[in-house]
Amino acid sequence: MTRRTRLPAAGGVALVLVAGVGVAAAVGFGGGTADDAAEARPGAPGNATVTRQTLADGETVDGELGYGPSRTATSRLPGTLTALPDTGARVTRGKSLYALDNDPVVLLYGRLPAYRTLRPGVEGADVRQLERNLEALGYSGFTVDDAYTWATAEAVRAWQDDLGLAETGRVELGRVVFAGGAVRVEGHQLDVGAAVQAGQAVLTYTGTNRLVTAELDVDDKRLADRGTAVQVTLPDGRRVAGKVDTVETVIHNGSADAGGDTSAETKIEVTVTVEDQQALAEFDRASAEITFTVSERADVLTVPVAALLALAEGGYGVEILENGSSQIVAVATGLFADGRVEVSGDGIAEGTTVGIPR
Repeated sequence: MTRRTRLPAAGGVALVLVAGVGVAAAVGFGGGTADDAAEARPGAPGNATVTRQTLADGETVDGELGYGPSRTATSRLPGTLTALPDTGARVTRGKSLYALDNDPVVLLYGRLPAYRTLRPGVEGADVRQLERNLEALGYSGFTVDDAYTWATAEAVRAWQDDLGLAETGRVELGRVVFAGGAVRVEGHQLDVGAAVQAGQAVLTYTGTNRLVTAELDVDDKRLADRGTAVQVTLPDGRRVAGKVDTVETVIHNGSADAGGDTSAETKIEVTVTVEDQQALAEFDRASAEITFTVSERADVLTVPVAALLALAEGGYGVEILENGSSQIVAVATGLFADGRVEVSGDGIAEGTTVGIPR
C-alpha cells in the first residue's frame, strides 16, 4: 500500500506549551498586552537560532526504483518465434525486437502504436512517424510529412532490402513495434520455437533509464504535473533531484470479494526521471520515496516548531534570549514544513537566539 507522509501545514501542528505559570501571567492575564512580555525571566533550557531560508511544504509517497512501467510486445502476425533478445538486452531504433519465421520485427521510435498496413496513398500521423524513423536511419529521397508517396515506398524498399525482407514497398501491420525510445527487454512470454498467433504476447519491455514509479490517488493528481521538480530519497538515504516525466491514469481491475464486488480502482501512475543516473547505478529494483512540493516560501525567517509558545490572549510567541535574560515576543506564523515554521515580528531577525522549552 502506498504510504503518504504529509508535512505539517499551518493550523495542523501540535504547538509546544510552556509548562509554567510565569509565562501565562507575563503575556495575557490581568489585561496585559504582548508588549508586557518584555519582562525578563530565566532563559529557556534549550535554544536555537532564527535562520533565513526557503521553506517547502511537501507530500511524500512510496515509489519503486526500476526502469519504469512494463509494456508488452504483442505480435500482430502469425508464425514461428525464431529469435528473442536476452532478458536485460537493450534494443534501439531499427534493430530486431524478435523474429517470426526468421524475419525481424523491428523496433522504431514513436508514441503512436502501429494499427494498419502503410502503403502508397495512405495519409496520417503514423506515416509521418514512420518517415521520421526512416530519415533517422539514413534513408532519403522522400519528404517527411503525412503522405505515403511512391518516394516513401522506394525508401521502404531500400530499408527492407537491408533487413533481408521482401521488397514490397509496404510496411505490413506487425512488422514494426513503436516505443518511446530504446527499450530494455524485461522478460519473455514465449520461448523460441513457439507457434505464435496474432494477438499473442511475445515479450515485455521497459525503458532503458532508471526511473522512479509511484501511484497516487486521483485526488492527488494536482501534485504531479509533467515537468514538476521533485526530490527522490534513495534506499541508502541519499537525496537526488528528479522531475515528473509522465502522468497516466491507470485502472486496476478489482478481484471479487465475499460479496461479489469487482469494482475497479483508478490511480494516477507517475514516473520520475533522475538526471544523475550514476547515483542510481548500484540499484536495480528497490523502494524509494518521492517528495512533491505542495507550497514553498523563499527567503523567510524560520525557527523550529518546538520554539513556539501559545500566548494566553491568543496567537503565538517565541522567547528571545539575549545578554543572559529573556523576553516573550508575539510572532506571526506562516508556512510549517520540515519541523520549522516561518515567523515574523518585532525583534525577530536572522541570527536571533530563541528558547526551546522542555
